[in-house]
Amino acid sequence: MADSESKGLIGRFLAASPDSVGKTVTVAVAICLLASMIVSAAAVSLRPVQESNKKRDKQLNVLQVAGLYRPEENVAEAFKAFEPRILDLETGEFTDRFDASSFDDLAAAQDPELSRALENDPAGIGRQSRYKTVYLLREENGDLDKVILPIHGYGLWSTLYGFIALEENGNDIFGLQFYQHGETPGLGAEVDNPRWKALWPGKKLRDETGALQISVAKTQGPAGPEHHIDALAGATLTSVGVDNLVKFWMGEEGYGPFLKALQAGDL
Repeated sequence: MADSESKGLIGRFLAASPDSVGKTVTVAVAICLLASMIVSAAAVSLRPVQESNKKRDKQLNVLQVAGLYRPEENVAEAFKAFEPRILDLETGEFTDRFDASSFDDLAAAQDPELSRALENDPAGIGRQSRYKTVYLLREENGDLDKVILPIHGYGLWSTLYGFIALEENGNDIFGLQFYQHGETPGLGAEVDNPRWKALWPGKKLRDETGALQISVAKTQGPAGPEHHIDALAGATLTSVGVDNLVKFWMGEEGYGPFLKALQAGDL
């Protein structure tokens, strides 16, 4: 009886006019369900590939900002030259609480136990992870050569994510670059321009008194040229954003305690 009723339903559906509301809705719902299943399956199957590409992209940018990237070299192999460490921003000391190879700084910023809401937030990031993954590059004899620090902050239209590379003294800038942002092409997106990035190497974060003086601005300030980066032409708000985020992360609420310990030779 049930089988005949089922056949009757199927038969009535197939016999219905293609323009009928019931048939149109049923077909639309069926297509949507099928499409959603295909999209979900694709997302799950591609997730490992996406995570692998994301990891490789981060490694590539660390290599580039440290001046070690060679197109002919394997990125993963070249990245082995770096020593990832988890830094406690409050103490300025390294911690073994997390696995440096898998710790997600940005995810930690959304965890109330691992982050803090910012009252003074010039970088526009909302919450700040209490821990950050930094990358140490050592010379063959074990002495520190460079330290690579992740930075991020809001520009005009988007949050800019990047790295700043410092010399072993924790004050001289070796390089800066952003690997993700949504700034205006030809204007704010010029943060990717090699000519602008070439302005950063050799600049100093602090003056002889230890005061943070690095500045991205249209005109040079009283601190002198060694602390000045020309603002991007036609991209005032993006330049202000970069100025704010660099000052924030290099300051006391960012890597300041770590950099002081580095300069004092305590690490």
